[in-house]
Amino acid sequence: QVQMVESGGGLVQVGGSLSLSCTVSGLPFVSVAMSWFRQAPGKEREWIACIDKSGGTIDYADSVKGRFTLSRDNAKSTLYLQMNNLKPEDTAMYYCRAHLYGSCSAPFRTDNWGQGTQVTVSS
Repeated sequence: QVQMVESGGGLVQVGGSLSLSCTVSGLPFVSVAMSWFRQAPGKEREWIACIDKSGGTIDYADSVKGRFTLSRDNAKSTLYLQMNNLKPEDTAMYYCRAHLYGSCSAPFRTDNWGQGTQVTVSS
């Protein structure tokens, strides 16, 4: 059974930083691209970043480009998201998601979403 456990969220002031982690089990982590999503209250879930299986290609949504850094440790089956210069609009629940294959262009798997990790940025 596929399991994704997100962690690292918290309350931070504007301009602060947080580092999120997503630990994955039940699938061949080294073979799949991984993405982060976020969902703010009353809004749809939003894709924010993807990293391919090797870490050689990383894509970001414009809303986080230049502030967030995505990385992965295939030996630990863990995905990371370093978030700097946080803004109030970054307040959301953050989730990770696996793709079917190693490229960010691959469709997403249909596993259940994890519990997410809450990020709250206070002004």
